[in-house]
Amino acid sequence: MENKIQLSEKEIPRFFYNIMADMPNKPMPPLHPGTREPITPDLLEPLFPRELIMQETSAERYIEIPEEVRRIYAKWRPTPLIRARGLEKMLDTPAKIYYKYEGVSPAGSHKPNTAVAQAFYNKIAGTKRIATETGAGQWGTALAYACQAFGMECEVYMVRASYDHKPYRKVMINAFDAQVYPSPSDRTEYGRQLLRENPGSTGSLGIAISEAIEKAASDPEAHYALGSVLNHVLLHQTIIGQEAILQLEKAGDMPDMIVAPFGGGSNFAGIVFPFLRMNLAEGQNIRCIAVEPNSCPKLTRGKFRYDFGDTAGKTPLLPMYTLGHDFMPSPIHAGGLRYHGAGVLVSQLLKDGLIEAVSESQDRCFKAGLDFIKAEGIIPAPEATHAISTVIGEAVRCREEGRSKTILFNLCGHGHFDMSAYEAYMSGSIKDANVTDEEIGASVAGTDMFQPA
Repeated sequence: MENKIQLSEKEIPRFFYNIMADMPNKPMPPLHPGTREPITPDLLEPLFPRELIMQETSAERYIEIPEEVRRIYAKWRPTPLIRARGLEKMLDTPAKIYYKYEGVSPAGSHKPNTAVAQAFYNKIAGTKRIATETGAGQWGTALAYACQAFGMECEVYMVRASYDHKPYRKVMINAFDAQVYPSPSDRTEYGRQLLRENPGSTGSLGIAISEAIEKAASDPEAHYALGSVLNHVLLHQTIIGQEAILQLEKAGDMPDMIVAPFGGGSNFAGIVFPFLRMNLAEGQNIRCIAVEPNSCPKLTRGKFRYDFGDTAGKTPLLPMYTLGHDFMPSPIHAGGLRYHGAGVLVSQLLKDGLIEAVSESQDRCFKAGLDFIKAEGIIPAPEATHAISTVIGEAVRCREEGRSKTILFNLCGHGHFDMSAYEAYMSGSIKDANVTDEEIGASVAGTDMFQPA
């Protein structure tokens, strides 16, 4: 049997799937940070084009993908679904393991799925330039690629820890004619304030978001784009899971569980939401597991609260699992997972017990990544190793219990620009990063947020 299950270009999904239509409990609305009243669409227009605002609030089950967006997707989509026979053999497990490989995109990750869509909607709205943040660099690379494709300028604020550790991500962003700056930076008032307080700050996604929003809000020809968390971002990523359903049907299989890394939600939602629809609408019982780092455990140890999506408090208040918007995560190598909060849709699903969440240590994840390299020959991004670690644990459990299960996970990107991280792990210089209950409690207590009614 073939290890790789392919689809034709004609089978690229024609619609984004909106899980809001099938959720038993709809999320509570975002609130204005001043009045704490539900925000109206017009308040978001300085940051986003109207079409994306409408998608953010839509409860329509399927939203058509523009043909121009599908044509660009066709450069790398559909992405392959691969049976991990090498890993199965290494683990001596009766489990069947599949992975959806998103590392074949121009940016090397799943992020262009929403970057291309967001750039398209901005282009037709007349936007001249887009400002954004990036953690490990995958999102910044994706948006730089998408803006270049549509002839727009792009300005990226990259978390300083990743900016320093991942130099070739910066080069790749520049190669797509975008500008990239370490965050906190001296280009915004908020960045300058933070540098005065702590010149050695390693930054966070919350800080980088604040800087990008400040730049976009001060320029009438600019908009802001976010690579995760928001409803419309998760919506665009659902082409991953829709393709995976078709591929598994061709293989005559269907997963018992789906595993994906979790930072803000786009990776997890992209592969899980179309399958979760089967649970919600068809009575299926597929386990859906989000995997986060021990050092930034908002789903497993955070609080469900209204909180800001950024550190400066410039965004609307969102109902989500959070560690507090002032939380400063350790500068782990999986920079895309260093975010204090979780997307609203994912948070509501977790609150309702419809999905699960676990956390993994950095040491265990790098070991899993190296095992995967040996077994499958693909170098996974550090973010993806979190899913791999959990998958290995579940596959070993199948062996120990003598039960066969089908496991699907999202290999969200390659690690070609992360070799210094693997080198550090193999040399023994990486230390595990954890956070104490006291640190989480202090962060939550010191943040202006409140528990939803």
